[in-house]
Amino acid sequence: MAAESGESVEFTLVLPVLPLDGEVVLPGMVVPLDLSDAEIRAAVEAAQSAARAESGKPKVLLVPRIDGTYAKTGVLGTVEQVGRLADGDPGALVKGRHRVRIGAGTTGPGAALWVEGARVEETVPDPLPGQVTDLVKEYKALATTWLRKRGAWQVVDRVQAIDDVSALADNSGYSPFLTTDQKTELLETTDPVARLKLATQHLRDHLAEQDVAETIAKDVQEGVDKQQREFLLRRQLEAVRKELRELNGDGPDAADESDDYRARVEAADLPDHVRQAALKEVEKLERSSDQSPEGSWIRTWLDTVLEMPWNERTEDAYDIQGAKEILDAEHAGLDDVKARITEYLAVRKRRGERGLGVIGGRRGGAVLALVGPPGVGKTSLGESVAHAMGRKFVRVALGGVRDEAEIRGHRRTYVGALPGRIVRAVKEAGSMNPVVLLDEIDKVGSDFRGDPAAALLEVLDPAQNHTFRDHYLEVELDLSDVVFLATANVLEAIPEALADRMEIVRLDGYTEDEKVVIARDHLLPRQLERAGLTGDEVTLEEGALRKLAGEYTREAGVRTLERTVARLLRKIAAQHELGERELPFNVREEDLRALVGRPHHVPESAQDPAERRTAVPGVATGLAVTGAGGDVLYVEASLADPETGAAGLTLTGQLGDVMKESAQIALSFLRSRGAELELPVADLKDRGVHIHFPAGAVPKDGPSAGVTMTTALASLLSGRLVRTDVAMTGEVSLTGRVLPIGGVKQKLLAAHRAGVTTVIIPKRNEADLDDVPAEVLEKLDVHAVTDVRQVLELALAPAATVAEVPVAA
Repeated sequence: MAAESGESVEFTLVLPVLPLDGEVVLPGMVVPLDLSDAEIRAAVEAAQSAARAESGKPKVLLVPRIDGTYAKTGVLGTVEQVGRLADGDPGALVKGRHRVRIGAGTTGPGAALWVEGARVEETVPDPLPGQVTDLVKEYKALATTWLRKRGAWQVVDRVQAIDDVSALADNSGYSPFLTTDQKTELLETTDPVARLKLATQHLRDHLAEQDVAETIAKDVQEGVDKQQREFLLRRQLEAVRKELRELNGDGPDAADESDDYRARVEAADLPDHVRQAALKEVEKLERSSDQSPEGSWIRTWLDTVLEMPWNERTEDAYDIQGAKEILDAEHAGLDDVKARITEYLAVRKRRGERGLGVIGGRRGGAVLALVGPPGVGKTSLGESVAHAMGRKFVRVALGGVRDEAEIRGHRRTYVGALPGRIVRAVKEAGSMNPVVLLDEIDKVGSDFRGDPAAALLEVLDPAQNHTFRDHYLEVELDLSDVVFLATANVLEAIPEALADRMEIVRLDGYTEDEKVVIARDHLLPRQLERAGLTGDEVTLEEGALRKLAGEYTREAGVRTLERTVARLLRKIAAQHELGERELPFNVREEDLRALVGRPHHVPESAQDPAERRTAVPGVATGLAVTGAGGDVLYVEASLADPETGAAGLTLTGQLGDVMKESAQIALSFLRSRGAELELPVADLKDRGVHIHFPAGAVPKDGPSAGVTMTTALASLLSGRLVRTDVAMTGEVSLTGRVLPIGGVKQKLLAAHRAGVTTVIIPKRNEADLDDVPAEVLEKLDVHAVTDVRQVLELALAPAATVAEVPVAA
């Protein structure tokens, strides 16, 4: 510590330093100090040692120490008395005398720090100028006002008796509202007039803050008094109503208004618009009579509103890698929807980091439609999504719903009115951002009670659902943070306006390899537990699982596969209980027939050549998409005897209009271009043509069987067989062009399941091959064609021998 640069100071004092942490002592102040502190005790003892030699009071230098840094100015203090403080600890009473400018450190007796110092001389003009006199009067007036508010009347007299400007300014050091920095500033201000101005300003600011605080406290107290008065009047009103009920003979157990709905509404964490609506209903409840049914309706509505989680939200788990691992662990395959959920979480994380959680009143929800055949895991995927995001999960079953009020709720004028399923789902979840699964949205119907699908338009529109209004609640409900997952088997069954509001994610079914993985990792452990077995007692080889998936079941999903595994395990458990089989048991491929019977879906290529459906001319293998996923579709054609039937086209198999038109186009093409293909087209003029699609109980429609019917007719006319390992799909035009179709991925998966090795698709559908799993494409020879002639070259067997053309019986 030293004097400031450029200032000439004569240091005449050598004093021990008594550091004050977080405290400041000004001249004229008397303060008690705790001697249990080592530094304070060392300074006092050093001062006492020096005082014995000088025969005076011990002198110390009181220096503020703020964050380990000493102030440049201290106060010379004298130790007036040493004894014990009020709490019994040793202490000393020290009085500040005058300011001291601190110089360099020096040596001295004891363990204290000694420094050189010079007294700071303070000059006050005499007589005082008018401005200074006014400043003294202002300070005394302000100090008197503050002290009177605290009730310190004796201190008022002492302050009024101080006439010295320096002493009056230093007296402000007793003010408890001054901060350490403010007191340090007063200490280092050597000009008495400037110091008094500073003290006056601090006191003026504090009194202004006190006035504001008192005004606020007064307003709060008036509000509390009003609430207490209102509460007292309501209790009196309740007492009067109770007396009236007893006079009317209703008894003390009759329904009363003991439940203080007003207090519950005011205490609940509700949005402002909901609180206002609830308070209006409370006022109606208070005015309604006990005999009015409106009271029970209002109470039910208030209970519903108070149970809603208006401001409750779960924090999203933004561990993107962890969420992806959860989805991969709980579901095999389904890469598209997993990628979409991962993208959603990544975007939510980035929006949150940049403060964009709410944009235009809308939060970052999502509306996805999972479209695919049964059994592919659409419903269970919703639970996995909620698990990966750390959100609550609610399932809303929409299958068979025909009443619009199921979605939007009933009007409160009806007896037994309830909120809609969306509001109930949010209430059940207990948060405003759950994952809501709208199951079987394509099974929603409509009748005279309205169209529920139309009511879902607002719910599933990201631009509108932040102000969704339920007919029962009649207050706006923010659904913009909800993740809606809708499931459907057939996209075409969803109204176009509703489908347009959702992001479509297709789940086209599993490959055989994926089914084996699902059966091994998910289905088998679950069914072992249900059968009362363990993994050590029964194991299934991969070959057995693959045969179960390929030959015992033929489906896009895995439900039938799971039932077959369950049947197999039940059989083993029963045999063990009957003593017919020992455990542990390893199920091999050759054991399946004895346990679950013969295979139901043997590939066409694995059958005896004479038993294959394409063993005769006029039969071709097509590919189709059904509500249960992709499937193979056989087309049979025959020519009638000209003597037994009239010429013309006969179609059977419950075909739709589009498929009938495709048959007409195929026939017209062969009649016009048959000569180019070296086909006996004369037979088509004189003999009737019959095209049949087996499984006649199943309705069929669509344009994609055009090339299949053309191939079947060409095979019939030429006598050349259609290759067993070939399946085809595509729309045909009158000029023989092969036009694009939909559902390529599902059809190729079906061809793979059926054992087909060669598939013919339209050239313009080549881009759809990117969606087909790589392991399926490796096992299929896919040909993209543009003309029917290419189809016939690939599909028809060489004409080594010409078979006899079958005729209709």
